[in-house]
Amino acid sequence: MRPLPRPTALSRPFWDGCLDGRLLVQRCSSCARCFFIPSVFCPHCLDTDYEWVESSGRGHVVTYTVVWRPPTPAFDPPYVVAVVQLEEGYEMFTNIVGAEPDADLIGAAVQVRFHRESEEIALPFFELAPATGLRP
Repeated sequence: MRPLPRPTALSRPFWDGCLDGRLLVQRCSSCARCFFIPSVFCPHCLDTDYEWVESSGRGHVVTYTVVWRPPTPAFDPPYVVAVVQLEEGYEMFTNIVGAEPDADLIGAAVQVRFHRESEEIALPFFELAPATGLRP
């Protein structure tokens, strides 16, 4: 079994959203920029006033690598680890599922999908967006 995250008071809204099939992100009340990973302040303007909002879950691949030798047997190689930029302007470190390991994924349009791992955790993954072409 793959290691699972342990939600904290700060990250709980994100993980609860994933369980509901919604990708939630923090948006700064001052500069209106979205940011991820969960933080007590905006990394752009340092304001501490923010709200949780639903993200579209659509974006594109900024960079990626293919893992052929996983850190533990819990991970089934090969798998794609990527940085995805979401439509709202923030980036997430994630996995791309369903993509061929030798595909050129830079710029590929992707969308979020959730996989329930336990009663308490659903993980967000990304897959290639259907029929949108590969470039944003």
